[in-house]
This record gives sequence, structure tokens and C-alpha cells, in this order.
Amino acid sequence: MIDIDLLLACGAAYKKVSAGEVIFQEGTSCQFYYQLVSGSVRWINIDDEGHEFIQTIIDEGECFGEIPLFDEGPYAATAIAEEDSVLIRLHRSSFSQLLKDSPEVHFTFSRLLAKRVRFKFLLLKALALNAPEARIATLIKYLKAENKNFCPKCNQLKLTRQQIADMTGLRVETVIRAMRNMHDKGELVIEKGKVYC
Repeated sequence: MIDIDLLLACGAAYKKVSAGEVIFQEGTSCQFYYQLVSGSVRWINIDDEGHEFIQTIIDEGECFGEIPLFDEGPYAATAIAEEDSVLIRLHRSSFSQLLKDSPEVHFTFSRLLAKRVRFKFLLLKALALNAPEARIATLIKYLKAENKNFCPKCNQLKLTRQQIADMTGLRVETVIRAMRNMHDKGELVIEKGKVYC
């Protein structure tokens, strides 16, 4: 998102997190802009029964948890390191000054927020359809268009069936069955347990 040298010049610092470590929790106040340098982070909501709903999986170079930086509300989701990861974080007051000083960075964030809202509209529409194949197809189509969670060389989807279930609100068994149906219809390829689109 933002050039690391620019972030460091504004006072950002690196932070290492271990797999499974909570970076910030839903409902808490926002203190930093976060950008993933290496590793992977899942951004989730957890219901009263402890079930996770994955909002998105953050890839290297992406920012996350940025909504409170703009509306001053609490975090809308919890961020957890999927694996050992390195973040760069910038205090919210320094981030605000960076946006004031760099209109191009502000414009980039406006586009990012618009894309993320569009993704949520697509998912909500797919959830309303109730057809598991439609939900999964909508998710895969979006991720492929954004070149997110795909291997660029072989078009392999890098999400597990459980992660797809957590992102679409389906049970993992339903995802497995639906993806097998999609494979049988030629909508995707399943080879040795891996999914290709």
C-alpha cells in the first residue's frame, strides 16, 4: 500500500508477531495504521459461540484495520496472525498527517475503501442467494479478479475449504460438496485436493 521508506520516515516501526497472536481485537480503539510486510493475517469476527467469520485474509503488502483511522470508531473485526509475520505500524496521528501531506496516498486509500465496500456488497448479494455454489463462485471470481489468495503462476486457490466456509457463512461439509459439484460442472478443477480456477 504505502512505501515502507515513507512510513519509516513518518515514524513507523516494525513489529514481529507469532502465528496465532492477536494483533488487535474487535471493539477496541485504534492506535495504529498496520501494513503487512511478510506472513499472513486473517481479519475475523467471532460470534457468541466462538465461531469465526473470516472477513478477509491479508497478503503481504496490504494494510488492514484502517476503518477506525477514518471514522474514529472501534475496530470492526479482530486481526490474528496466520503465521509468523512482520508488520509495520504507524501511530494514527502520524498517519493522519501523512494523508494531509500526501494527497496521492489519501486517494489510494479512498480507492481501497471503495473496493472493500464493493467486495462486501458482492458477498452480501451472494449470501442472499442461499445457493452454496453461487456464494463460492462469487468469492472465487472476486479473489481471482483482485489476484488475491491465488498462485499467479498456476491459478491455484490458496484458501482452505474451512477458510472458504468461514468467508461465505457455509459449513465446511457444504463447501466440500459444492466445490465437488462445481468441479463436475467444469467451473473449477480439483486435483490432488488442490483447487484451480
